[in-house]
Amino acid sequence: MSWIILIVSGVLEAVWATALGKSAGFTRLWPSVVFAVALVLSMGGLAFAMRDISTGTAYAVWVGIGAALTVLYAMIFGGEPASLLKIVLILGLVGCVVGLKFVDATH
Repeated sequence: MSWIILIVSGVLEAVWATALGKSAGFTRLWPSVVFAVALVLSMGGLAFAMRDISTGTAYAVWVGIGAALTVLYAMIFGGEPASLLKIVLILGLVGCVVGLKFVDATH
């Protein structure tokens, strides 16, 4: 259950990061509200997951999921240029996250 919550929290990290960018320095109400709600839920989920998953692994997985999804969202919807190199690097990041899950499962 902790791993599922950690993955959802990583997705919520991408939500709050994207909403923060769209909030225009907290001058736009709804992106600011989405940011605040997603931030609290994401951090709460990370804290819950850290009860069963080591801090280093949980944090790295949380950041990796959030970073990968934030970049992918920006490339698809936000006008950030996509390149083969960026996609390969994101896949490498995802591979490292999956690897951390398997390493953690063996301990």
